[in-house]
Amino acid sequence: MSCPDTIPSVRERILRKKKIVIKVGTSSITYDNGKLNLRFIDQLAQQISDLMNRGIQVILVTSGAIGVGVPIIGFQEKPSYLPYKQAAAAVGQGFLMNVYERFFHEYGHHVGQVLLTKGDSLNPKRYMYARGMMMALLELGVLPIINENDAVAADEIKIGDNDTLSATVASIADADLLIILSDVDGLYDKNPSRYSYAKLIEEVPVFSRSLFRTAEGPGTARGTGGMYTKLQAAEICVHSGIDMIIARSTVPRVLYRIMDGESIGTLFVGESVHPQMKKRKMIIGADIKGTIFVDAGCRDAVLHKGSSILPVGITGTSGDFQDGDIISVSCDGEELARGITHYNRNDVDKICGVHTSEINEALGHQAPYDTVIHRDNLLVLH
Repeated sequence: MSCPDTIPSVRERILRKKKIVIKVGTSSITYDNGKLNLRFIDQLAQQISDLMNRGIQVILVTSGAIGVGVPIIGFQEKPSYLPYKQAAAAVGQGFLMNVYERFFHEYGHHVGQVLLTKGDSLNPKRYMYARGMMMALLELGVLPIINENDAVAADEIKIGDNDTLSATVASIADADLLIILSDVDGLYDKNPSRYSYAKLIEEVPVFSRSLFRTAEGPGTARGTGGMYTKLQAAEICVHSGIDMIIARSTVPRVLYRIMDGESIGTLFVGESVHPQMKKRKMIIGADIKGTIFVDAGCRDAVLHKGSSILPVGITGTSGDFQDGDIISVSCDGEELARGITHYNRNDVDKICGVHTSEINEALGHQAPYDTVIHRDNLLVLH
């Protein structure tokens, strides 16, 4: 690790990161002919594996499924016809995952494939299950490798590009840092391909939409995102309280150097966001499908200890809600929280007042969760 007195103060915050999302673009993992850049993938796998060995939780967001699939199925360039692009994604995704699996296995780590669409981040139920699945993989020491589900996603249900996807994943996973590895050094004050005197911006302490004026179209014919989409990702991260770094993927030992606090690329500093505020957009804007009523003990545990809603503290229900719906939590006639429920009303009625060890018996089958609303999906209103 770099000597602490050589690390710029703003970069010292990187040394404390424990959960990071790394995004690699098509231009980084493939050559101009569409074939995989195996040397880069090997180095990427080595660095990520070593970071995981340090105790850092890592999620990898990868582009490249369509780019890899295009030459395999005989196209000279990316087709414009949507079903052909979906076919290329279906072929390329399997090939790409096989390569990742082999390299990470060599370094002693297992990987899990996760394919997402826009609905997984916007729909509360799918958001809850996507988050739970990613958290489970991380807890089990498995590296989640995430891509957009291009094989089935039409334009109207696409997130749009993997820069935005990576920021969405970072927000869902409550990551500390997003690192976007690309074919650019970072954000410049002017377009460096046009202006030789353009200067790299090493730090963006406060995000401003005026930054979009410096951004222009996509970086390469093989990719979908340019600086504009990276700034869109930065905007999502910053407002979610997540730091983000854009750096060139070909910088030697780039991930080691970033995580050791070197001034590589451009750092966008996340805003100071209370954890409860991160849940507000997902929960406050949704329709309330019902209410659960809790006793004073549950209320105090939620307000003062950050507890989840357990069956034992529930005294009753109202409304017609299903698992994954947003419901209200009330005590003594006052709404104290809202959250995403793991159970429908019928099942909650069965387990009201029941201790955790008795949930299976009350339901008549194996309970999928110990909590009715997990604290990660609970927005306290007071």
